[in-house]
Amino acid sequence: MNEFHLRKFLKTWMLPISMIGGIIFHDTIGYLEFLTPYLIFLMLTITYTRVRTSDFRITQFQWSLLAVQMLGCWIVYSILFPLNRHVATAAFICIFMPTATAAPVITGMLGGSVTKLATYSLLSNITVALTAPAFLSIVNDSGRNIPFTESFFTICSQIVPLLIMPLVVAIIMRHSLPRLHNAIANHQSISFWLWAVALFIVMGRAVSFMIKQPLGELPAMTGMAIASLAVCCLQFFIGRKVGARLGDRISGAQGLGQKNTILGIWMALTYLDPIVSIGPAAYIVWQNTINSYQLYRKSKYKQ
Repeated sequence: MNEFHLRKFLKTWMLPISMIGGIIFHDTIGYLEFLTPYLIFLMLTITYTRVRTSDFRITQFQWSLLAVQMLGCWIVYSILFPLNRHVATAAFICIFMPTATAAPVITGMLGGSVTKLATYSLLSNITVALTAPAFLSIVNDSGRNIPFTESFFTICSQIVPLLIMPLVVAIIMRHSLPRLHNAIANHQSISFWLWAVALFIVMGRAVSFMIKQPLGELPAMTGMAIASLAVCCLQFFIGRKVGARLGDRISGAQGLGQKNTILGIWMALTYLDPIVSIGPAAYIVWQNTINSYQLYRKSKYKQ
C-alpha cells in the first residue's frame, strides 16, 4: 500500500479506529484528558479560517433546526416519561444538548456549508446556555438545587472559550496575519486529525465511566443506550429532511445529529441523577458511527 492509499484508508476509517483505540486504552486515557479543550480550540480555529464574519446570518435554516431541537426534547421526554423517568431524561439530554463545537469540521468534509453550520452551532449553544437552568430544573430528580447564576456561568465558561474565541482568533489572523491565515485555510485536513485524537480521548472517558457503574444499573443503562441510539438516528434523519427543504441537507443533518456530548455528560452529572449521563456517553458512539459511515460513502463516491 503506497502513501496515497494509506492516507486515503486512514481518512476513511480514522473515526472508528479512534473509537476502538479509546475503548482499548480507556484505563490510561486520563493522562491525556487535559488536551481535549485545546484540541477543540485548534480544530475550530482552523475551520473558522474558511468563514467570513459577513457570512454569519441567522436565516430560516437556523431557526427551523433550533425549533426542532427545543421542541423535540420535550416531545420525546413526554412520550418516554410514563415508561421510565431515567430513560426519558437521558433522551431529553441527547436532544437538548447543543450542536458539537466540532460539527463544522465533519460538515466541511462531507461537502456541507461550514458557514451555515457554524452559525447554527453558535445559536444552538447560546440558546442552551440561556435555557438550561430552567429546563433542567424541570426534569431534575436528584434533589439538587443549583442557583441560576452559578449554572448559567458554569455553562458559559465551557462554551465561550471553545466556541467564540476560535472565531475571534480566526478574524484577527485574517486582518493581522493574512499569510498565516491563508496557509491554515488551505490545509483544512489538519482539523480532521485533531478531531480523531479528541475522539480517542472522549471515547476512553465514556468507557471508563460506564465500567464504574454497578451491575444493578445494567437494565437502566441498556434502556438509555437504546434511547440515545433512537434519538440520534431520528435527529440525523429529521435534520437531513429539514436541510433538504432549505437547501443543505448535509448541514441540516449535522446540525441536529452531531451533539456536544461532553457538555451533555457534564449537565447530566451536575444537575441530574449521574446515571443519566449514560445517554450522552452512548451518543458518542452512535453519532461517530454514523459520521464514519458517511465519510466512507463520501470517499467511495469520490472514487
